[in-house]
Amino acid sequence: MGGSSRLRAWRWLPALAVLAAMAGPGSAEAARRVRGGAYDGVWNVVFATTRGNCSSGYRVPFTVAGSRVSSAGGGRVSGSVSRRGAVAVYVSVGASHANGGGRLNSASGAGVWRGIITGDRCSGTWQATRS
Repeated sequence: MGGSSRLRAWRWLPALAVLAAMAGPGSAEAARRVRGGAYDGVWNVVFATTRGNCSSGYRVPFTVAGSRVSSAGGGRVSGSVSRRGAVAVYVSVGASHANGGGRLNSASGAGVWRGIITGDRCSGTWQATRS
C-alpha cells in the first residue's frame, strides 16, 4: 500500500469508530447515562399498612439520580434502582425504619415494605408517582 493510500485509510478511522459505536448494543444506554437515568427526579411515595398496628398514609419524597435513591426531605433514605426499574430502599425516621422493594416505570411505581414503626412490626405496600 502506498503512502497516499495509507493516509486515506487513516482518515476513515474516526468515522468508522463513530459508526461502530452507534451500531453497538449499548449505545442507546450510554446516551441515556449521559443525559441522566430513566427514573431521575423526585418521587412522592405513599406507604399503606396491611399488617401490624402502624398508621397508613405516610408520605415520603424520594430523589432518584442515576441508580441511587436518596431523601428529598423527611428522613434518611438510601437505595438503588436498576436500569429496568427494580428498586430497593431503606428508610429511617428517628427510631422507625423500613426496607422496601418494587418496581418503577416512567411515571409511577409500586411495591412492598416491612419494618418497625414506632416500636410495632408492620408491613404493607407503597405507591409512587413522579413529580
